[in-house]
Amino acid sequence: MYLPCYRKRRSHARRVDWTRAPVFPRYLFVRLDIEITQWRSILSTIGVSDIIRNDERPVPLPEGVVETLKAREERDGTLVVDLHDKLRKGEPVDISLGSLAGQSGLFECEDGKNRVIVLVDMLGRRVRLSVGAEAVARAA
Repeated sequence: MYLPCYRKRRSHARRVDWTRAPVFPRYLFVRLDIEITQWRSILSTIGVSDIIRNDERPVPLPEGVVETLKAREERDGTLVVDLHDKLRKGEPVDISLGSLAGQSGLFECEDGKNRVIVLVDMLGRRVRLSVGAEAVARAA
């Protein structure tokens, strides 16, 4: 069995901590030989909703998917997930955490580990700010 997880930032009542969270919520990877294994018994396991199937047979993952995920794991077993690999320079973003929550700006670039540079209009001019990557999301 394999449950890929990442480090998720959690904040509550002025306290911030990090917890493990599944990359694919409600999905667990299992290796089995459907010709030999009594795989239908998995469906009666507490917490299991279903198995991804085509008609009545489980669908195998393409070769190398789990290995690729495991290759991106850190020593603690969590995956390195780059939340901003799809943001492009100049793309509109919203800041959702911290003293700048509610501000909008333009994504400029990454600024080291877990930080990004955002251009924000303040007092009639554009200002470059370095903020935590978890505080920035693509504008809706």
